Amino acid sequence: METEMEVALVQKCDVTDCAYNIDRACHTPAITIGDETQPRCDTFCNSASHGGDPQLTATVGACKVEKCTYNKSLECQASDISVGYKSDEPMCMTFKAR
Repeated sequence: METEMEVALVQKCDVTDCAYNIDRACHTPAITIGDETQPRCDTFCNSASHGGDPQLTATVGACKVEKCTYNKSLECQASDISVGYKSDEPMCMTFKAR
């Protein structure tokens, strides 16, 4: 029996110097968040050129931050997330520690 996994949408991205950001929206198919401790957007690419697909709204492909409330088996269970700067780093602003 196949089940379809719910994926978190990247509802908003304020990291405007990222190559995938167009009008405060992320347009890559999926992003990866974090390491074991920090919810950094690992997909961030600082570039004046834009990439991705303007027709797509990014999802969270993987979350490696085990201490996040929304992390279950390395998948984000939030309905959507936002990404922004925290201490000059592109971070998941939806992160909530357990």
